[in-house]
Amino acid sequence: MAVSLDDIDVQLLTALQEDADRTNVELARLVGLSPAATLHRVRRLKESGVIRIISAQLDPAACGFPLQVYVTATLARHDPRSSHVFDEQIRALPQIIAADNVAGETDYLLTVVARDVAELQQVLASLATRGGQRLVTYLRLAEIKPPARLPLSRF
Repeated sequence: MAVSLDDIDVQLLTALQEDADRTNVELARLVGLSPAATLHRVRRLKESGVIRIISAQLDPAACGFPLQVYVTATLARHDPRSSHVFDEQIRALPQIIAADNVAGETDYLLTVVARDVAELQQVLASLATRGGQRLVTYLRLAEIKPPARLPLSRF
């Protein structure tokens, strides 16, 4: 359920999406509130779940992961236990940096990083032994648009 956001909330969220490393004092200056009131608002946005986490965005290649692939996975079985086993395997593999359960021709869309082809093969084999019947791998060649900010500004 969507949380009701006023103009100051939208300004704070937009500023944090641009640079989550901003200090509370900088944020307060941007939105025209006291630092205490700004801190209270940011805490409320975190507690309500609007802000899930504040983190640094790393470059996989610069961190030693030159292989970046997307994997679509279709399960052999579609019962709750099989889905749970596969979900737990996804969570256990650190090379899987994003995963979504989707509707359509496939069951999952995964983002995987690897240091080399051997590491990628290990990840794929691990998924196959945990119920992944059909795994299709797409090599990421170039980033066209980085993960974008939510378009919060009101039209």
